[in-house]
Amino acid sequence: MKKILIGSYVLIIIGVIFGIGNSGIFDSKNSKAIASGEKIYIKNCLVCHGETGKGEGSNAGTAINNQRFLSIVSDKDLYNYVKYGREGTAMPAYGPRLSEKDLVNLTAFMRNWQTKELDFNVPKTVSGDPDRGLKQYNVYCLNCHGEAGAGKIKMGTALSNPQYLKYTTDKQIWITTAYGREETKMGPSLKGLEGVRQLKKQDISDIISYIRSIKENKEVPNDYLKP
Repeated sequence: MKKILIGSYVLIIIGVIFGIGNSGIFDSKNSKAIASGEKIYIKNCLVCHGETGKGEGSNAGTAINNQRFLSIVSDKDLYNYVKYGREGTAMPAYGPRLSEKDLVNLTAFMRNWQTKELDFNVPKTVSGDPDRGLKQYNVYCLNCHGEAGAGKIKMGTALSNPQYLKYTTDKQIWITTAYGREETKMGPSLKGLEGVRQLKKQDISDIISYIRSIKENKEVPNDYLKP
């Protein structure tokens, strides 16, 4: 009887260990990537994006440790943002500075900030009137994002930046405009949410259409991170 009980306990313990292993808690490969990525982040990114990634660095930097942001971007997006940077801004292209492995590890570190996956109510297609969007933009967005989406330091992203437009989809811009980013100056704009701006869905689509029309995308590389 004791042998049977002991055998059962052993099987249970093995099962628990196997389950934990499969859960990714002991994923040593990913843990190593995250640890390496943290070192790269501290050396290259902390001064702008802050110790916690919430944009609290001594220099101007976007809040990237943000659940709404992390819920709408893929690893490929994060990788491209770092590799190609934003020309004409304080965000340099790290492709020439970091190895492919470094870029992948840094992506893993940033992804590790995500603690939940959020769902958003987004139109199936984002289509609007850029002329009407310009009027809306000048009323609701210009103060932070500047004339023609040029951006303002420590205020708002440069929306007309060619890398931003290249590597950010209309739906991603729509979600950021509608839902904002928690713990930042970018509050929600969609009607019914707790924001100062109360815009209809179509209003937001019009603004996105204007942003897309500000200037033509410049030719930038398109070699995405391969799975």
